[in-house]
Amino acid sequence: MDGVGSIRRTFFSLGMWNFRMYFIGQAISLSGTWMQTIGQSWLVLQITGSGTALGLVTALQFLPILVLGPWGGVIADRFSKRTILYCTQSASGVLALVLGVLVATGWVRLWMVGVLAACLGLVNTVDNPTRQTFVLEMVGKEQLQNAVSLNSVLVNLARVIGPAIAGVLIASVGLASCFLVNAASYIAVLIALSMMRADELHPAPLVARASGQLLEGFRYVRSTPVLRNVLLMMAIIGTLSYEFQVILPLFAQFTLGGGAGTYASLTVAMGVGSVIGGLYTASRRKVVPGMVVRAAFLFGVVILAAAVAPNRALAMAALVLVGAFSINFLSLGNTTLQLGSVPEMRGRVMALWAVAFLGSTPIGGPIVGWIGEYAGPRWGLGIGGLAALTAGTLGLRKLGGKGSPEGLRYRP
Repeated sequence: MDGVGSIRRTFFSLGMWNFRMYFIGQAISLSGTWMQTIGQSWLVLQITGSGTALGLVTALQFLPILVLGPWGGVIADRFSKRTILYCTQSASGVLALVLGVLVATGWVRLWMVGVLAACLGLVNTVDNPTRQTFVLEMVGKEQLQNAVSLNSVLVNLARVIGPAIAGVLIASVGLASCFLVNAASYIAVLIALSMMRADELHPAPLVARASGQLLEGFRYVRSTPVLRNVLLMMAIIGTLSYEFQVILPLFAQFTLGGGAGTYASLTVAMGVGSVIGGLYTASRRKVVPGMVVRAAFLFGVVILAAAVAPNRALAMAALVLVGAFSINFLSLGNTTLQLGSVPEMRGRVMALWAVAFLGSTPIGGPIVGWIGEYAGPRWGLGIGGLAALTAGTLGLRKLGGKGSPEGLRYRP
């Protein structure tokens, strides 16, 4: 009976109509997103053969989040999140369609890939904090950890499905199909949003337009130790550890001697581990900041194991563990921040989470790409493992085993 209860806890949020609709739409769309991720990385390598160029294009995609991310949080706090998602998801679909057409016609050039990547980053500047905080509005506080973990499982299940399909399509049809299928997948999200029941949402109060809201968000995080330190840990890990989009293509091609299929298989291995780790996290009832610290340490250890793996089979096995502890760290950190934030500040806090996680890529992507190209892909992975251990050490000093973040309040 306890096993049945555990299964019910794991999937409880899917019993809610709005989250279930969101989950289905995202399941389709995110598979397309991972297809585009694989396709874009391989496209850049085909055009240039350069790890540094791959890092720079990846950096362009996340540069807007680094520069404008906090403003995205202000927008998420000011407007209806459902309305924002209609706009951002539509824009993402159009950008994928344009890239697909350029590749299919043979007109694509490296600078075009960079411009479209930067435009997608601009959309994600608003989309990311909106999606993160919309989860809470769909399920409420009690089920936030469960829903965040299930959403993370979904992202990484898509990491299994998307690259697997991408590998087949690239080999059989060509690169353009990855982008065109992704463009079509956004239709599922728009349908899911239209089918939601407005009376079952728990919208946070909208923040009226006023001067100083951006700085107020920074002051709020600075005055709340748990939020500040979790974000600092994420900044370290996000800059150097989460550059898999840059380092795995190099690892597949130059260390393992493979092609697009090898890169896809490494990404799938991480996705499998992430699904396992996410389901485990979803079944947990309690989150304390000390759990984030432990997850950071374990994440660092398994990245180092992947870096020294002597062959493809052992590398894939290590990446399964990387995926598991990666999603464990992300889910725990996300939940800690959302529960530790007052509703009127939640969008801005999660925007800073996006800056730390994704916006740091313009800094870390070129660094890891350069290390991977000139020192070797193993060193590129190893730097990420050391960064995670450093973040864990910082968290151990600052957070230790502190209790639940819920109930923290802003004191200006």
